[in-house]
Amino acid sequence: MSEHTTNTELRLRPPAHRVSRRAIGYWTAMASISWIVVIGVLTTIVVTSDDPPSFLTVALVVACVAGPLHLVVMPQWRYRVHRWEVTGEAVYTQAGWLKQQWRIAPVSRIQTVDIERDPVEQLFGLAKITVTTASAAGPLRIAGLAHDRALALADELTKTTQAVRGDAT
Repeated sequence: MSEHTTNTELRLRPPAHRVSRRAIGYWTAMASISWIVVIGVLTTIVVTSDDPPSFLTVALVVACVAGPLHLVVMPQWRYRVHRWEVTGEAVYTQAGWLKQQWRIAPVSRIQTVDIERDPVEQLFGLAKITVTTASAAGPLRIAGLAHDRALALADELTKTTQAVRGDAT
């Protein structure tokens, strides 16, 4: 940035677009897998042990209460928080649910744009975009995008970065 402030100065602000509503189902499914494993292991230990330690029984009860609560609250909360926006000047992201992160990357600093889909994302018709920049903070990630939107966004970012002069370092 120059010493003089201009109207085009990039500022950290809430991004305009939400991720796909299908991300709620994806986040629920992924968290469900984890809770099923935790509750399954605890249940197996408690049921098959002759004298299970009381802390394992307490842990099982806590998991049986916390798991469903987490599955109801977390996906909805993440959906309200996760946002993204791309302008001619920058990529804006906001993510997280307990620990929230806002990021901004000038288009001139973008080095690569990648699309990724794990098997469960494919089932939900979702994808994530990783925007690698010349930043010590690491890449920006936009998760929970509809697959067709991710493809269009990657194309848009590629065209925008080719049109912007800069060394991306």
